[in-house]
Amino acid sequence: MLKTSLLIFFSLLFISCSSPKKKNDIAINTQTKKSYKTNKVVDNLDNPWGMTWLPDGAMLITEKSGTLIHFKNGVKTKVKNVPEVYNRGQGGLLDIELHPDYATNGWIYITHASKNGSGDGGNTQLIRCKLDGDALTNIAVLYKATPNTTKGQHFGSRIVFDKEGYLYFSIGERGNRDVNPQDIKRDGGKIYRLNDDGTIPKDNPFVNEEGAKKGIYTYGNRNPQGMDIHPTTGKIWIHEHGPKGGDEVNIIKKGANYGWPIISYGINYSGTKFTDKTKEQGMEQPIYYWVPSIAPCGMTFVTGDVYPEWKGNLLVGSLKFNYIEMLTLDGEKVTSRDKIAEDIGRVRNVKQGPDGYIYIAVEGDGIFKVIPN
Repeated sequence: MLKTSLLIFFSLLFISCSSPKKKNDIAINTQTKKSYKTNKVVDNLDNPWGMTWLPDGAMLITEKSGTLIHFKNGVKTKVKNVPEVYNRGQGGLLDIELHPDYATNGWIYITHASKNGSGDGGNTQLIRCKLDGDALTNIAVLYKATPNTTKGQHFGSRIVFDKEGYLYFSIGERGNRDVNPQDIKRDGGKIYRLNDDGTIPKDNPFVNEEGAKKGIYTYGNRNPQGMDIHPTTGKIWIHEHGPKGGDEVNIIKKGANYGWPIISYGINYSGTKFTDKTKEQGMEQPIYYWVPSIAPCGMTFVTGDVYPEWKGNLLVGSLKFNYIEMLTLDGEKVTSRDKIAEDIGRVRNVKQGPDGYIYIAVEGDGIFKVIPN
């Protein structure tokens, strides 16, 4: 009897030790020592979606409603000649990024929801332009997703350049879950890669696929609203909204399928299931996923020496829970979670500025700077 009991005990112990831990089993640390303060640096903003910095230290801030703001030394100036945006639901004036060689060529890249093209409604568009005084000039459309639709959800959209100068941007599946994300002949639910002038790189994964959208780099994505380049590996990391549960952090790979909606760790908002699968051959698994959802928006890696204890960590904004989540990484594995800037408000973006400080854009409020004590 004793031998049988011991055998059962050690068998259970072995199973417990050998079973892989679920990615969302890491409890968030709510007792993080507060070694910083948050100072508001830009006030009276409605929905600050994207932000970037000019070489002279000025900030360019997109408001979803369609206003582009130039901010310097406490003065906000509305930039003129901003293209008309389709301001509906989650769509509007979205992300903004400078060319890596901006000091030489002056190119600025913007994503926004646009009515351009046929059909009612709008879809995500990528433009590049220049800033001359207080107005945009040299505006050129580099990519316009089709078809237009009056649905108000899942426009994406973030912009990142990799170390080779390729431009990546995201477009959500526009609420067409069962059609767009798994079809490479359709826009939506994808990460795209272009040359800086909007042309298609010759080594994009689907350039030789008849009928495919040649700009597609990955597919099977839901609604990526966070993207950054890993400071060491140079890989592009994203996060994307799940439905009810199943928000994901992913590393994008050429031609990879991220599974939406065939696999997911989430369920319908009604509580019903739309799939029983969390894994499928040929589909990528997330680096990390959240259950319940935090509604992630904006992300940045912490580099430099301003925050030595945070260096190498990944910061993710939470629209739902009004804080920044700090993910501590061991290579490509999340080892711990901490809350930063609790109760700051609905975080639309978090980004490290060229000065090394972290900036947080909060809906209905403004932009905050995180300052170590």
